[in-house]
Amino acid sequence: MLLHLLLAIFIGGSMGLLGHAKKQGKIEKPRVTKRFIYLGFLEEMIIGTVAAVLVVASSDTDSIFRVVFLSILAGYGGERIMQRVEFVRRAERQTELPVETNQEQESNKKNDAI
Repeated sequence: MLLHLLLAIFIGGSMGLLGHAKKQGKIEKPRVTKRFIYLGFLEEMIIGTVAAVLVVASSDTDSIFRVVFLSILAGYGGERIMQRVEFVRRAERQTELPVETNQEQESNKKNDAI
């Protein structure tokens, strides 16, 4: 499993770098401005690495070929995968919220009327 994760880290970061180069048309270096720090290509590499590790760890694969394939896909589309993970978390949180009972709703209506 450790070999799979190390492979996912390497491939995911590499694909994140390639995705950055394709999207920007060049490889932008990190820079610091007065208001924020722009990570440049490092941002895409980190996102690709994290996405690849998440996909490989959650898929429970036994084959090195599958690990390489999933890492390539996850690293290249890392930003989209991270957005999906956040979307799923939000959906789960909304379903976990307790629903007000009728008694609570009636007492809230009475308090609003006052």
